[in-house]
Amino acid sequence: MTETRRPTPRPEILAIAPYVGGASTIPGLSRIIKLSSNEGAFGAPPAAQKAIADGAEKMARYPDGSVQGLREAIGAHFGLDPARIVCGNGSDEVLSMLIQAYGGPGTEILMSQYGFSIYEIFGTLAGSTVRKAPETDMTADIDALLAAVTEKTTLVFLANPNNPTGTLVPMEALQRLRDGLPPHVLLVIDAAYAEYVERPDYDGGLSLVEAGENTVMSRTFSKIWGLGGARLGWCYGPAAIIDVLNRLRPPFNINATAAAAGIAALSEPGWEKMSRDHNTVARARVAAALTQAGIRVWPSEGNFVLADFGTADQARAADAALKAEGIIARMLVSYGLAHCLRITIGTDEECQMVIDSLVAFMARANTPATTDA
Repeated sequence: MTETRRPTPRPEILAIAPYVGGASTIPGLSRIIKLSSNEGAFGAPPAAQKAIADGAEKMARYPDGSVQGLREAIGAHFGLDPARIVCGNGSDEVLSMLIQAYGGPGTEILMSQYGFSIYEIFGTLAGSTVRKAPETDMTADIDALLAAVTEKTTLVFLANPNNPTGTLVPMEALQRLRDGLPPHVLLVIDAAYAEYVERPDYDGGLSLVEAGENTVMSRTFSKIWGLGGARLGWCYGPAAIIDVLNRLRPPFNINATAAAAGIAALSEPGWEKMSRDHNTVARARVAAALTQAGIRVWPSEGNFVLADFGTADQARAADAALKAEGIIARMLVSYGLAHCLRITIGTDEECQMVIDSLVAFMARANTPATTDA
């Protein structure tokens, strides 16, 4: 019998559990309320939608590989030097490039216990050892992170606000983390939800980037700007690190339509404030209603809440109850949070549907079963 031979991938590849995005369909239902992927409540800004439609006329032409116009628009909007911005096919690509550049075999990448899972996926793919520091009350623990640093640590990833918990590390604690890390360790602050934060001392990590040569801040257009389907993200960092990323970056990693949509989104009058104001009010309303119904809701600074049902069975039952109403939340089994659901803050109507469904679910769950005499 002849042995079948086939190409063999690197062992690290087979060790990776594929990333699974939020579900978007429910069999048998036509009307779906998708609250599983933390997409913006109002979709893409009208100007961005028009830019995407207009982009069809130029589809045959290669884009500007440096996306200078987009970088200049980002720089103007956020007060940053465009030369120190690198754009990616979603912020995921930027994070991947940072790991490729500064990770690899023999290195360790450090993240918090419930940090965004893509860090572990990309780190493992690169051949790094990924280590997780325990959290305290669903929040990254600075002392635990510092204690986990070894001579092999080259990268530390911190999502702030964190996905999927929504919790935020204050700026003074971030500064303590940076001060406690060796100078050669790159701190990557993933600020995908920065536009939703209203704390006056919060700057997404910008001050740490400006203060030295060893911190990078990443951002995305997928949340408040409503461009998740366009796949557009960016990072801001020291000139030397930006130079490294530009050497690594694929030549046309941002398509022309996505770049145009990003520029247009940033120019939409009042969009950012309107979306943030809605999120702040709606998030508080959802959290208060679920808490009153008996569900623990962890503090969140993102466009979602983390609803804690205490047990995995209860969370699965709550998820089933939501799905029966056409509402898709995010189960978090892969994060070790099987007892929780992450629920995106949608429109006012969608938020009320979530409240009504889970209040009714908890009422049923807390009603003692009756037996026949």
